[in-house]
Amino acid sequence: MAEALSRVDPRLTAADGIKRTVSCGFLRRAARACVLFGFVSGTLLLAAAHADAAFDHGHSELETLLRKHVVWINNGHASEIDYAGIKRDRSVLKSYLAGVAAVTPQEYKGFNRNERLAFLLNAYNAYTIDFVLTRYPKLESIRDLGTLFSSPWKKRVFPLLGEERSLDDIEHEMIRKPGDFDDPRIHMAVNCASVGCPALRNEAYVATRLDAQLDDAVSRFLGDRSRNRADTKGLWVSKIFDWYGGDFEKHSGSVAAWLAPHAASLSNDPEVRAGVATASLRVRYLDYDWTLNDLGSSN
Repeated sequence: MAEALSRVDPRLTAADGIKRTVSCGFLRRAARACVLFGFVSGTLLLAAAHADAAFDHGHSELETLLRKHVVWINNGHASEIDYAGIKRDRSVLKSYLAGVAAVTPQEYKGFNRNERLAFLLNAYNAYTIDFVLTRYPKLESIRDLGTLFSSPWKKRVFPLLGEERSLDDIEHEMIRKPGDFDDPRIHMAVNCASVGCPALRNEAYVATRLDAQLDDAVSRFLGDRSRNRADTKGLWVSKIFDWYGGDFEKHSGSVAAWLAPHAASLSNDPEVRAGVATASLRVRYLDYDWTLNDLGSSN
């Protein structure tokens, strides 16, 4: 069963699914369905009110929330989210998402490349936060929003560009769509609401600074020795590089080759750095921490 489950979604385990399936009765499922219905319908109603307004490429409402409720930790290599604070300011988040939902496919096509990518990255991260808030504080991980047979990343409850989409749709069919962006740095920009994830920034992604923001996201993540490091025995890196290895291979030929320019972030040892820089070290993958990246979760 565990193997079958991993083929469905590598981020879930059989134990996770069985625990959730056993605990879910009809009334609980019905209650959750009502919450998700309200989640979608509320966003759509607000989107109708935004329909005639030009989209704000400064993402100012999201910027305000992130500045207020995202805290850098571990010397700026990771962050925690004050979900309770965002929940108090949820009307601002809902207003931002309504503006996102109001963007039409035709309008989106008129965005330039960086505007499109910033739009999708922010949409993914903002919808993830709002999704967590549908159960917060009664969850320990975003995986609690799924069951054995229903991945939270596959629930199509997020209105975007005229369709109801899942988080997987946004990430894999839009952000990672071959030929559109082809940029492995996006894996350090989308945030899955988990401690193991690259940090959620305390600012929105914006087209005018997008390359610098993505470079900084990579630097911060690879500089976190608890999640990415190198020693004489090899490269010990996040499971992200395993799950999405193809993206890094397509860009640089291999995961090790993609990591090579970042040798200084991965080790202080000159000999080890030389091994990273020449892509000669064996790549190994660390366990992933799916604990909710809530304020204080690292304590």
